[in-house]
Amino acid sequence: MDISAKTDYAIRALIALAEADTGEVSDTGAAMSTDVLAQRQGLPRKFLEAILSDLRRGGLVMSVRGSHGGYRLARPAAEITLGSVFRVVDGPLAEVRGLRPQDLSYAGSARHLPTVWIAVRASLRRVLDDVTLADVTSGDLPAHVAALANTPGAWSNR
Repeated sequence: MDISAKTDYAIRALIALAEADTGEVSDTGAAMSTDVLAQRQGLPRKFLEAILSDLRRGGLVMSVRGSHGGYRLARPAAEITLGSVFRVVDGPLAEVRGLRPQDLSYAGSARHLPTVWIAVRASLRRVLDDVTLADVTSGDLPAHVAALANTPGAWSNR
């Protein structure tokens, strides 16, 4: 799986917003400017502006106007999954040549391959839809995710 720079940057920016969040979602309160977000996470500002625009349209952040304006989470960090960020920024979690796995059919000995692609998508969902921004900021990941990361060979390239 290739995680795009756009998705990586979006999650990192949201984590920075989650750290700064007071826990209350409202039209008032602290907001973080694009400049501060870019600086804190070492992200290119122009690219981050486009990403934040996507996140705003996707309902994950809200923009705050004024001299202390910027961006803040649109809902609590515990309600924003990494999977939702992936989908807003890059679309569906798993596609094969632009098609959803359940829409594929192959002939002959490859006829069971769509089942494998469905399993891959289910595995991605099991991790990305179960981990929230709050989990990442606290380091308190779901047990099954931590177990996967501790599987022998998980940290090694193949």
